[in-house]
Amino acid sequence: MLKKIVVLGGGYGGVVTTKHLAKLFKKDKDVEIQLIDKDPYHTLLTELHEVAANRAPEESIQIELKKIFAGQNVDVVLDYIDNIDFNSKELRSKKHTYKYDYLVIGTGCKPTFFGIPGAEEHAMTLWSYEDAVKLKIQVRRMFSEAAKETDPAIRKKKLSFVVVGAGFTGVELVGELAEFRDELCKEFYIDPSEVRLVVADMAPKILPILPDKLIDKAVKRLNKMNVEIVTNAKITGVTKSSVLLGEKELEAATIVWTAGVEGSDLVGKLDVQQEGRKRIVTNDKLQSVDHEDVYIVGDNIFYIPEGETRPVPQMVENAEQAGPIIAHNIHADVKGKPKKSYKPGFHGTMVCIGSRYGVANVGLPNKMFMVSGFFAMFCKHLINMYYLFTVAGFNKVWTYMMHEFFHVNNNRSFVGGHFAKRSPNFWLLPLRIFVGYKWLQEGLDKLPKVLKNPSDIFLIPAAPQAKGDAVSAASAAAEAVTSTVDAQAAASAVQSASTAVTALPVPDFITNTVNWFMNIFFYTSDGGYTGLASVFQTGMVFAEIIIGILLIAGLFTAVSSIVTVALGIMIWSSSMASSEMLWYMTAGVALIGGSGSMFGLDYYVLPWLKKQWRRIPLVRRWYLYTD
Repeated sequence: MLKKIVVLGGGYGGVVTTKHLAKLFKKDKDVEIQLIDKDPYHTLLTELHEVAANRAPEESIQIELKKIFAGQNVDVVLDYIDNIDFNSKELRSKKHTYKYDYLVIGTGCKPTFFGIPGAEEHAMTLWSYEDAVKLKIQVRRMFSEAAKETDPAIRKKKLSFVVVGAGFTGVELVGELAEFRDELCKEFYIDPSEVRLVVADMAPKILPILPDKLIDKAVKRLNKMNVEIVTNAKITGVTKSSVLLGEKELEAATIVWTAGVEGSDLVGKLDVQQEGRKRIVTNDKLQSVDHEDVYIVGDNIFYIPEGETRPVPQMVENAEQAGPIIAHNIHADVKGKPKKSYKPGFHGTMVCIGSRYGVANVGLPNKMFMVSGFFAMFCKHLINMYYLFTVAGFNKVWTYMMHEFFHVNNNRSFVGGHFAKRSPNFWLLPLRIFVGYKWLQEGLDKLPKVLKNPSDIFLIPAAPQAKGDAVSAASAAAEAVTSTVDAQAAASAVQSASTAVTALPVPDFITNTVNWFMNIFFYTSDGGYTGLASVFQTGMVFAEIIIGILLIAGLFTAVSSIVTVALGIMIWSSSMASSEMLWYMTAGVALIGGSGSMFGLDYYVLPWLKKQWRRIPLVRRWYLYTD
């Protein structure tokens, strides 16, 4: 009998649950999985502040839902559900009705304004992709208008920004705005001292969920960034151009509300038991206490674990841990197996204050560690990349790294600008052609000798047990490998110890390993060479020629550059490399980054190959591509 599972909401909880459902039911043709969301993309809500303050591009916080579930048994539907009939097991929109056997509700939350007059009407929010884009436009527009404003009072108001709410979202936003302020002041020729950034909260301290030691560090960081902190603020109203703090009026043309959240509009009107700002009460299996075929995931969960006094927090890790449990329980119900109880074990919290500093309380549920600065940011990025890998594999992790480390402006990365300094590829064009010419010359110089007598081995050192001066032979061969002289001189170097050069030193353990390998494959018992040695030497010569041609032509330049480095390491490890080989290896490293796109065939070939590569089902299934 056909079973239909509907997941409502493409947020963190909905995506994780659907991914696990698709995995558990991948061989079940009688199970349909449907994900319904009003947007075609999954939004990384924890990174909204980066877009709002222009640190990351807008597309960086979106992942197309159909890309996430490409090649999986998941039907992604774009629709806005405005009603659920639990008795008839139907979800309804203005256009369609969707039946279900099992329903997972993960519609998330929306900002709550606590009934404060004017807050909803006049304050901006930061709870969606659209919010982030609007806020970025607003901030830039205020700087642009202020730069032309001659009235000091109006100019001051336009350059004042207030963030209401000093939790994670508010602190992360104001930290990013402080960095954005510095950029905009340079762009619009405004003195930074004219810009006022304020974060205000009714609580007695910022980031109250963190230990006091980390709170103190966060306060110091914000003070250093010239951010005003207002706590114990009795917020009584919001107007078009001010926030009312009791009897005090804080004027600002831009007010952002990040003071709290509540369940979505849909959840708020559902006929189910709710607690704590429209959160649906569940049992330990994460089923609604009113309907056993309805499961709740993410911020919509209201569940107090055994031994706890407070419900599970509304944080991403809760969604990530709840999703697999829900998927397992639905699968268990379909297959007639026992369900599991939800036993969350959270691994901490972290907050970034700008792009280069953060505070974090992370570890195991029973052992937390407080870190700040570089290590806190490292933890945050590592956790983000782990999540992205589980959702969209290598593809999204690669994109994330580009946005966060390599394609950043104004050094806005926790590693500064060390990885972000990018030079145009055309500066590498002369180096690429020269290295290619050198490889081609080396190969063509050796080619006549190889073709004349393949058994005449000169690229592999003599066996230690061979008669004669093996060290001199090795040194002479090294000269033949890397010398820039003509082929006749290279051949003479092999035959004459008088032309020997000093090979680069090699650690004993590497020498012993290489000798062991050569004894197995290249040396005979009497100190001669095996047939494989002849094949290897011929292959080396042709490899030099091919690498040279590819580098000159700019085709598969990255691969050719990597092979250049690998060949250099191989020659060095065999104690046959002169100091010139260091030049080859260093140049190879410099060319890895894509120099073939400038006056090279890579400019034409690689885009075509990428297009063909992405058509392979396995590649799409495992996201083994870059955009």
